[in-house]
Amino acid sequence: MEYTLTYSEEVQGWVSFYSYIPDFMIGMNNYFYTFNGGNLYRHNTNAVRNNFYGVQYNSSIKSVLNEAVLDNKLFKTVAIQGDDVWAATLITDIQDSGFVQASWYENKEQVYFAFIRNSGTSPANPSEYALRSLGGIGRSNVVNITPGNAFVYFDNAISLGSIMSVGDYLYFAAPPNFNTPILAGQLINIVQNYPLSQNYIQINTAIPGTSPILGQTPYFLYMKNSVAESHGVLGHYCVFTLTNTNSSKVELFQFQSEVMKSYP
Repeated sequence: MEYTLTYSEEVQGWVSFYSYIPDFMIGMNNYFYTFNGGNLYRHNTNAVRNNFYGVQYNSSIKSVLNEAVLDNKLFKTVAIQGDDVWAATLITDIQDSGFVQASWYENKEQVYFAFIRNSGTSPANPSEYALRSLGGIGRSNVVNITPGNAFVYFDNAISLGSIMSVGDYLYFAAPPNFNTPILAGQLINIVQNYPLSQNYIQINTAIPGTSPILGQTPYFLYMKNSVAESHGVLGHYCVFTLTNTNSSKVELFQFQSEVMKSYP
């Protein structure tokens, strides 16, 4: 990818990368001019930022969090000190990535806070199981399968719905490989009516990646979607990229993250 670099004599270094590519540039009478496609442009003459040759760009900053380099860490939250929020993507050496949308921040005492959502797929790929939370439900009593749906009934002693909710994904474990959960579907209804002995869940079995439920009494598990699961991202270091879409002046003073040591 090509960039236009700018050099600051004050800091004696290259301070910015710009997305526009001029054919020629020159400074004259305290103004900066560039040519592009045979047209002459004078820069810094209005309040609109990041607009070059009629194209509106975003501001982005890329850096790394790398304290205690030998420790596995969970990067849980982000905090921004500045006058505007920045969307963030975070990539580590262990987990693919996490993200924070600009609309998720809360302003507390002039600092913008947000927790990092996991960028895993929904439903999860088998390679993600070790980094996601599977919650056990128990063995079913009966499984009734209809076109596009399945009804999974449990004994009244099994409590449903305390953490599990509509939208979660249901998995089952069956022989010969009990160590690899199999996707059964997505929860669309949870029914708990003990006086009528109704204790079951209904799932959509038509979503991609599902497999037919084997037997009537397999062990069932559930997994929250990747946004609801707010464990952050795991790794020795975290490369983050901040993006701001504002076309006016924005100041960013500090970016920080709440980090805790991971204990496997």
